[in-house]
Amino acid sequence: MRFFLGMIVGALVLTAGIYVYDSQSTSTVASGQAAAANRTIVNWDVAASEWNTLKRRAQDDWIKLSSK
Repeated sequence: MRFFLGMIVGALVLTAGIYVYDSQSTSTVASGQAAAANRTIVNWDVAASEWNTLKRRAQDDWIKLSSK
């Protein structure tokens, strides 16, 4: 059980770290040539769209399963 909890916590920490890194590299403080050289790791618009699609599919599947 601790193994799976560690995996979940590790994934959350990794995601949070990447989000912080990306938000700092694309902030208004980083401008000019440094901003052009520092690209984000994750395309957050695409990630949000995929997350919403996943949630919608899970909800639809749950409705199908629970209606039987």
